[in-house]
Amino acid sequence: MTAQHAEHDGPIIPKPALTLPALRQAVATVAPSRLTEFFEDMQNTFVQAGDEGSVVPIRMFYRRWGVVVEIERHPQTARRLHDAERSMDSEDADVREQAIRDIGEVVRAAHREVEGG
Repeated sequence: MTAQHAEHDGPIIPKPALTLPALRQAVATVAPSRLTEFFEDMQNTFVQAGDEGSVVPIRMFYRRWGVVVEIERHPQTARRLHDAERSMDSEDADVREQAIRDIGEVVRAAHREVEGG
């Protein structure tokens, strides 16, 4: 493994704080095509929080987008997730089962990281 290859295996940005400005910047950097989704989700979340009189939807929003960023800031992890997502369309049940396992592993690991380890 070369130093250049090893560099690409790590995160492309530091882990952001779970705040609106930090997550917005992180999404813009690692998944710019998802910014519209981020803003729509943010608006819906803040409306829901107001309707419920609760900060829980906002905390869940931060966690959800923290997980997205955690996955996308690691190119190999993101590639593994996206490959597995594409494999879900396979007619082969074994391929779909492996894809489900891979997606679960990636998402669970990202949740653990976002939650602090």
